[in-house]
Amino acid sequence: MKQASLNMTLLNVATVILLSSVTQTVAAQTAEQSVQFINHNNANALPFSEAVQVNNTLYLSGQIGFDNQTKQLVTGGVEAETKATLNNIKRTLNQTGYQLNDVVKCTVMLADINDFGKFNQIYQQFFSSPYPARSTFAVSGLALNAQIEIECIAAK
Repeated sequence: MKQASLNMTLLNVATVILLSSVTQTVAAQTAEQSVQFINHNNANALPFSEAVQVNNTLYLSGQIGFDNQTKQLVTGGVEAETKATLNNIKRTLNQTGYQLNDVVKCTVMLADINDFGKFNQIYQQFFSSPYPARSTFAVSGLALNAQIEIECIAAK
């Protein structure tokens, strides 16, 4: 009986040591995550990062149809702003080694939900099947009175 009790105690100690080792391995893997804050085009003057890369996942801040050369929104309505916005996203992706086909999720904010059809036509010129997951909703206002803002998540 004492031998059986001793064997159970040793088995319990071995189990605790094994679980402790697994926990330490998982903690070490979590601690090794690579986080990089990315800012191009003097975006670091703003109180947010243009993008943040965590391992192989890239989180882009919301983009609007801002023309970096004129420092203003593009003119021409929601269609022109959508094209400029998606081109800005494409440029940021390319500068960080990603492409549009790496995008897995888009969140779209429209100043007027009635512009959804116009936006969607332009969107389909940039993305193809299989499309990223997407949420689209109307908001009461966007930065610089933009008509559209899009944020994306990309993964490799």
